[in-house]
Amino acid sequence: MTDTRDLASRAAAFAALHTPAAPLALANAWDVASARVVEAAGSRAVATTSAGVAWSLGSPDGDALARERALDLIARVSAAVSVPVTADIEGGFGADPAGVGETVAGVLAAGAVGVNIEDGDRDPADHAERLAAARAAAGAAGVPLFINARVDTYLRGLGAPETRLDETLARAAAYLEAGASGIFVPGVVDPATLAELAKGIDAPLNVLVGPAAPSVAELGALGVARVSLGSWVAEAAYAVARRATEELLAGGTYASLADSLPYGELNGLLKG
Repeated sequence: MTDTRDLASRAAAFAALHTPAAPLALANAWDVASARVVEAAGSRAVATTSAGVAWSLGSPDGDALARERALDLIARVSAAVSVPVTADIEGGFGADPAGVGETVAGVLAAGAVGVNIEDGDRDPADHAERLAAARAAAGAAGVPLFINARVDTYLRGLGAPETRLDETLARAAAYLEAGASGIFVPGVVDPATLAELAKGIDAPLNVLVGPAAPSVAELGALGVARVSLGSWVAEAAYAVARRATEELLAGGTYASLADSLPYGELNGLLKG
């Protein structure tokens, strides 16, 4: 049985990690092995990537994965690491707010203390109701779950470019009022825009980063409190699999595997 007091303590500790002074940097995991690797490398928390999780379970990303399979993975990851776990649950794995509440109850039972919930092309008012249901479920469990509300205006190019900042700030305000703990705005790494977002959002700001993004320190100076690699790490891992296969089949060589994690080290992370 999940210890509510322990979950509440871990949730509070996880929330405290969100600060621009030292942004929470998350290299998202997609299975137990990647979660253990991330923890062993020194990460202060483990975040899952919905895309990586879905791919590893044979499903496409985008609310196609069955809730039960997602919760099972979250439980496995939470049991395997000692740091707080936050789970990307896409749109909430529920057809309506009540369904999202059921998912959140399952996430807490699985041992995670944070979630990402994305709005996508959903009406912002409808999404706010889903976030409110998530907060209510967490409240009923007695856990201050960190709800990271993802705003997809930039990622999906929603609305006119000249109104996108204002629309993002409006959605962020509505989501915070509904019970969100932080705001996640993927799809933008422009310093000027990020500074405006950090200034206009009264909560920790999370951004998605990749090779072209500013450094974590630079993002912190702009007011960003959390930085995520999202599906990039999983994509890179699968790229290695493809390169190694192509090299093996085309040239009969194996140079692509030169920087592999040693067998003994990886196997050791999963013992006990």
